[in-house]
Amino acid sequence: MSDTFIYRNAPPGLLPLYARALMPKPVKAGRDVTIPALSARLLGASTAGDKLARYKTICGFTQTTSIPVTWPHVMAFPLHLKLLTAPSFPLPLLGLVHLRNTITQHRAIGVGETLDLTVRLGKQERTSRGIEFDLITEAHAAGKLIWEESSITLYRRAATESGTGRKSAPPGLERYPNTLSIDAPESIGRQYAGVSGDSNPIHMHALSAKAFGFPRAIAHGMWSKARALALLEQQEDWKPGAFRVSCQFKKPLFLPGTAQLNWHSGASGWDYQLLNSRGDAPHLSGRIDWL
Repeated sequence: MSDTFIYRNAPPGLLPLYARALMPKPVKAGRDVTIPALSARLLGASTAGDKLARYKTICGFTQTTSIPVTWPHVMAFPLHLKLLTAPSFPLPLLGLVHLRNTITQHRAIGVGETLDLTVRLGKQERTSRGIEFDLITEAHAAGKLIWEESSITLYRRAATESGTGRKSAPPGLERYPNTLSIDAPESIGRQYAGVSGDSNPIHMHALSAKAFGFPRAIAHGMWSKARALALLEQQEDWKPGAFRVSCQFKKPLFLPGTAQLNWHSGASGWDYQLLNSRGDAPHLSGRIDWL
C-alpha cells in the first residue's frame, strides 16, 4: 500500500515538519526495517521567487534566464521532509547521511517556468554501513519529464546488525589539470539554510554541530555541489542544456574552510572533485556527462 501527499501551488510548511523531526523515533533492532512506498506531489510550482536570486548569489551562479541545475532540488525539499517525517517512515530524520546525488537535466529550465514536482521513496539496500535508500525527485513541464534526481541516503546500523564485511581500501586520489580555490565562510551553513530550508543543526553553528559529534559546523553537501557547478559553468568549454551530474559525498568540509575545485574537461564529459585545502583528501567527487 502506498500513500501520496498532494499540494497545489505551495509546498507544505517546514516548521511543523521540523517539529515532527525532533520527536523521538526509536528504530527496531534486527533486519525488519522496511522503507514504505510514500510519495508527494507539488503541482504548479513556479521556478521563480524571492529566494532564487539569493540562492544564485550564495552558491555563486550567474544571474541568467535559466535556473541552476540544483534549484529543483531546493524546490522539492519540503516534499523530501514531508516523506522523511511521515509517521510510517521508520527512521529518524536527524542522523541520516546523504551519500550520493545524481541529477539529470533533460533541457535548460527557464526562470518563471511552472513545474509539477514528484518525490518518492525508492529501493532500499542493507549494506555493511547500514540501511541505504533512494529518494527520487522528478520535475515535469507540460506533462514532459525535464529534470530528475536520485539521492542515496544512509541510516547507520551497528556492525552486528548489518554485517562485518571487510572494508576495501579507497582508490588513490587522482589529480586533474584545472584547479580553483573555494572559500566556505563560517556563516555559509546559515545562509544556505535560509534559502533551502535545510536547517540541520550540523550545518548551523559549531555548538549545535558538536552535539552530533562534529568539532565545528560542516557545509551542506548540496551547497558544495552547487558551488562547484557554479564555477564549472563559467568555464569556456561548458556545454549548457542537457547533462547529467553525479557526485559522491566524502569527507566533511568544516566551517570556516577552504577547498580546491579540481577538474578535467573532455568531449563526452568532465570529471571533478572538491578537495581539502591541502589537496590530499576529497570532500566530494563526481562526473558530468553531456546528453
